[in-house]
Amino acid sequence: MGKNQQRLPDSELDIMLILWSHEPPMSRPEIEKIVNEKKKLSPTTILTLLSRLEKKKFVSVEKQGKLNLYTPLISQEEYQRNESKNILEKLYGNSLKKFVVSLYGGKKLDREKIQELSEFIQELEEMEE
Repeated sequence: MGKNQQRLPDSELDIMLILWSHEPPMSRPEIEKIVNEKKKLSPTTILTLLSRLEKKKFVSVEKQGKLNLYTPLISQEEYQRNESKNILEKLYGNSLKKFVVSLYGGKKLDREKIQELSEFIQELEEMEE
């Protein structure tokens, strides 16, 4: 996912989350069944969202008989990495400290969270060596 890749709207991200969490490829009826467990969307709306994702090169489409099968082209990890980087750059000026402070909103961190952050920093330092 390149730097120019835009953030997905929630409706398209919902479709991608389904594709990422299930065995690809998936058909529109399979996706629709899962989507409709949370909110009702018409088949045409789901088809529109899938078409947008195809145009943005997030999914590939393969025709199998009368069904279109959709496969993610971007991994969830790749999308998360890009989104996290963009948020850190745009909202926090690349400051991890400002980001962590914002996450906890002035609340006191428990020992476990502090230990987790400390171990993460240690891992980063070891990677630098």
